[in-house]
This record gives sequence, C-alpha cells and structure tokens, in this order.
Amino acid sequence: MTLYFMDGQFTEREELRVSIDDRGYYFGDGVYEVIKVYGGELYTAEQHIARLFQSALKVKMTIPYTEEQLVEIARELTMRNEISVGHVYIQVTRGAAPRTHQFPAATVAPVVTAYAIQNPRPAASIENGVAVKSVEDIRWLRCDIKSLNLLGNVLAKQEAHEAGCIEALLHRDGVVTEGSSSNLFGIKNGTIYTHPANNLILNGITRQVVLGLCQELAVPVEEKPFTLKESFDMDELFLTSTTSEIMPITSIDGRLIGSGTPGKLTRHLQKVFALQIPSSNVGE
Repeated sequence: MTLYFMDGQFTEREELRVSIDDRGYYFGDGVYEVIKVYGGELYTAEQHIARLFQSALKVKMTIPYTEEQLVEIARELTMRNEISVGHVYIQVTRGAAPRTHQFPAATVAPVVTAYAIQNPRPAASIENGVAVKSVEDIRWLRCDIKSLNLLGNVLAKQEAHEAGCIEALLHRDGVVTEGSSSNLFGIKNGTIYTHPANNLILNGITRQVVLGLCQELAVPVEEKPFTLKESFDMDELFLTSTTSEIMPITSIDGRLIGSGTPGKLTRHLQKVFALQIPSSNVGE
C-alpha cells in the first residue's frame, strides 16, 4: 500500500481527489521539489524545501506549512512507504477556483500534495556516461523558478530521447544554459565551468553541492557561460541533478567529448560525492 499526502492527510492513491478547477491543471500554476532518499534518509531536504519556498515567493504564492513541517511530511512519507533508495515529490498549486487568469480570492487555499517512491540510482549511466543532444532553449525567462510549467523542458527531453540520448543540452543563441532536467558543467585544463545561477537556469541543489565540493578540494571554478562550440572542445563534461547525481557526458550530437569516456576529475568528484551521502547503502 502506497501512502500519499494531500492537504493534511496521509491517504492511499485511490482515495485522492483533485478538482478539475485546480490551477495546476489549468495553468501549471504551482511549484514543486524532488528530494532524494538514500538508505531511508532524506538528502539535502532542508535546501530543497527552502528553494520551494523561494519559488513560491517569486510567484506570489503562500505555502500553508512551515519549512520544518514540510521536511517532516517528507520524512513521514519516506518512513511509511519504507523507501530505501528513491525520492519524495512535493507540489503546491494556487488552489481550485473557476478558470480566470488573475489570482483567485485570498480565501482559496493552496493545494499541497506529496508522495514517496522507490527509485534506484542510475548506476550504469553514472559509471559509463551518457550521450546528449544539443537543443535550442525555447523556455521562458524565469528558469530560476521551479514551476510546473515544464512544456519546454518536456519537448527538449523528447527530442533528445528520439535521438537516442539521455538528456538535452540546452543553448540560447549558441550559449549553453543547462539540461532539460539537469545542470551542466564543462572542464577545461583543470578548471570547471558552469552557467551562473541567474534567471536562465535553475540553481540545482546538486549543483550547489558540487560547487561546495570543488571549494573543499580547491578545484578552480568559473561560473560563466560557455558556448556550444566550446563544449565540443571541453576535456570533460558532466551533468548534475537530484536523481542523476554526477553523470559524465561522453558525447554531444554523436561527437565524442575527450576520449569518449568519463574523465579523471569527474570520477574524483563522483567518489567524493558518494562519501558524503547519508548512508553507505546506496547501491540499489
């Protein structure tokens, strides 16, 4: 039996009822987060929930719980569903109201839903690396908000999928931004490059973890854009996300990056990352 959370209640999926007037359904008017679970423990939950509140603030939405309460809800879902390795999904919409573009009255309550599922680590891709496809970044200009408006991301991911690739490498007028569901890093002559955390990318939590590791390891980092052309000449490339961790990129559009195998610095970052995961039981 899988338990879900909706508006203050833990309940079975079959008992959930979402209104057709929910603004998440009509407009994608909502925000969300995904929290990784390792060995039954939440990983960087506080950072994810803090970002959820930041996203809500940017779209003028009120979340009817404290950050601490949402972390506890995520923890409870993990425990009740006996998740060892997986993730928790939390979503907040502006509520259910007749369809009009302007915000509903303040009396309309936001709708909070969440669930936890078992989801194994993508071990083969982490070990062997993945192919990506370059795709023009057609999304809106507030990618720093983790909103439900993901159609641009979906179209890019599908284009990559149809080309036999794991991820899309997004670029605006030839300048690399991020992946459709990940952040991107390039390595050249021992220096790591990644797009600055502005309105054009989501400042990923795993991205922040990696930048912290680089600081601890004294690895030079430049948060500055690089071009699609420059990406082909990188010594190494990798992507990061909550579910992908640190994943090497071995080719773009069929062109090999470096030797076409995961690079030395990427491997080192993977090892250090694995050491600070809450549990050693992460092999699932």
